[in-house]
Amino acid sequence: MNSVRMTEVGPRDGLQNEAAHIPTAKKIQFVDHLSAAGFPEIEVTSFVSAKWVAQLGDAVEVMRGITRRPGTIYSALVPNERGLDGALEARVDKVSVFISATEGFSQHNTNGSVDEVLARIAPVVTRAQAAQLPVRGYISCVIRCPYDGVVDPAQVVTICARMLELGVDELDLGDTIGAADPDSISRLYDAIAVIIEPRKTTLHLHDTHGRAIACACRALEIGVRSFDASVGGLGGCPYAPGSRGNVATETLARAIVNAGFDPHIDIQRAAEAGLWMRQQLASTREASI
Repeated sequence: MNSVRMTEVGPRDGLQNEAAHIPTAKKIQFVDHLSAAGFPEIEVTSFVSAKWVAQLGDAVEVMRGITRRPGTIYSALVPNERGLDGALEARVDKVSVFISATEGFSQHNTNGSVDEVLARIAPVVTRAQAAQLPVRGYISCVIRCPYDGVVDPAQVVTICARMLELGVDELDLGDTIGAADPDSISRLYDAIAVIIEPRKTTLHLHDTHGRAIACACRALEIGVRSFDASVGGLGGCPYAPGSRGNVATETLARAIVNAGFDPHIDIQRAAEAGLWMRQQLASTREASI
């Protein structure tokens, strides 16, 4: 009952916004370092067109190059059926689809309305299930949107219900621009409790305003037992101005321990993996100048 599940999203969400090219071999090493920390799941990459996210254009090569640790799920984000084709070829263990709670972010992030995106990902979910792959459903901007402003929790409930109707196995609620505070987390979960229990969701926090740990602690009190995080606080969304970084895995893990829960990862190794990648990024940026 005191277990908390942590998904490491650094290789995907942590690196996707980096302008300087990161060699494929470095990404593979990064994932292998994270595997050594014992994460139950690592989101390795995204099978999105290199035209939109050039940094992740080597998704197949990265997935093929990593050393898979027994007990770790190696997942990837897929935007459409073409992305799913690549994910299946690369033998991912789990796929993630994504949608926005708002029309503004949906148009900027996926070049389509919420309805259009739902229609786009529906066959992805169906095919993934046929291939016996679990499906995570990301919902972005559950607190505030950089284009549409404050998001009504009832709006999030509607999107959650539609994603569950599609058949996703997991709902992942994203505070994409780090706008949340503990009270807004309470309002969100009060609203969605009518369709799903907090413990059956994952919370994806960004620490833009330094409130992510307080939000996570409130979520723990509410009953949330699954979180995304990125070692070293790496990350940010290229289509969400102001989203400067995910909550740092090592900081969140320590907060989870202090709250009396067990994240079941090697926190020191996770921190070392984050430091190692930050050093690689610094070298890459210097070389690109």
